[in-house]
Amino acid sequence: MPFPYEEFDLSGVTTYPLKSRASKARAEDFGRPYEHGAGIGRFVDSLPNILAAADFKAVVRAIVDAKRSNAGVVWGLGAHVIKTGLGPILIDLMERGFVSAIATNGAAVIHDFEVALVGATSEDVDEALGPGRFGMADETGRLLNGAIVDGVGAGLGFGQSVARFLAAEPPQHARASVLSAAARLEIPVTVHVAVGTDIIHMHPAASGAAIGEGSLRDFRYFVSNVARLERGVFLNCGSAVVLPEVFLKAIALSRNRGVTFAGLTTVNLDFLRGYRPLTNVVARPTAASGRGFSLVGHHEIMIPLLAAAVIELDQTL
Repeated sequence: MPFPYEEFDLSGVTTYPLKSRASKARAEDFGRPYEHGAGIGRFVDSLPNILAAADFKAVVRAIVDAKRSNAGVVWGLGAHVIKTGLGPILIDLMERGFVSAIATNGAAVIHDFEVALVGATSEDVDEALGPGRFGMADETGRLLNGAIVDGVGAGLGFGQSVARFLAAEPPQHARASVLSAAARLEIPVTVHVAVGTDIIHMHPAASGAAIGEGSLRDFRYFVSNVARLERGVFLNCGSAVVLPEVFLKAIALSRNRGVTFAGLTTVNLDFLRGYRPLTNVVARPTAASGRGFSLVGHHEIMIPLLAAAVIELDQTL
């Protein structure tokens, strides 16, 4: 049966006073124009207390609170963070006490190692792949694999092995190297490797036994670091798969041993939203307790901004 053309009767529609409504955007939370010379701290304060800006402020406060209460701040770093020139920013945070431990992947170690050796990294894959030169830099494959084999053979983890190598005879550009700074400041670095994904795996000197054993040791070190974050902060910056998966397993093992993570803050910072970071870093670990945040933006802008805001807040408290 077809319906007729019949207008809906609006005569009985009810309304309510606007002021009685619970509204999500309020004037007192709006942003304020920037004042010349105000500085980064007042700039951050001037951001709206709404959505991502409110989350950014909450992350800044969580990092500062964790540092001041010795609750721990663990940074997960993807390779893109290193090759976009953020080593000096991270090193400054390390020296100021805002980094308790670092977790990273094999590619990030390669970029940082090359920066330490020659002050440059990130080859042109499109140019090098055709003639078969991609990944074939001699020092990268020979020295890194040698450092891993020697260090793991001495009972060290993957990260410890590379850090020890860089500390033994600091290369020309060690001041720009995160791993060199970690060795100098005695900040633990764990490296979590997917075998076959890194250029050093293509070299004859690569040892699957050393890479696997060193990375497994680092996983267990990482679990110990995560288990200390009951009221701390974990940031995943630029790893879409490996570190989110490793972090979730570290959370699972820690909870198995009774850690509740009642005050844990997790942060994913990347230039796009991915399934694993949002699920395994932001949502699942903080579902029962704690807080998870997702900050979207380019690392080369967002991490310096975050670092500056953290330093300013710490100085003003």
